[in-house]
Amino acid sequence: MKMKALIALVVAMVFTLGVAGLSFATDMKGTVTKIDGKKVTIKDAAGKDSTVEVKNAKDVKVGDMVTVKDGTATKEAAPAKKKATSGGY
Repeated sequence: MKMKALIALVVAMVFTLGVAGLSFATDMKGTVTKIDGKKVTIKDAAGKDSTVEVKNAKDVKVGDMVTVKDGTATKEAAPAKKKATSGGY
């Protein structure tokens, strides 16, 4: 009887740790479409909206390009502007 309880406990622990690991493994990149407290909705390059809970979304606002890694939303640098070229060589 103790062996069955021990096996059940080990299986429950493995399942719990696996699910917890997945919740922190949400690394994604996209444009912020909504911020609701610690929940940030991000539209990725394929146009799919995903809502993630973050620990820190410092200086992030709607419209920013962000990367979410390990529960932290980091604002991406704005792409460099192209210089205008004159029609010469």
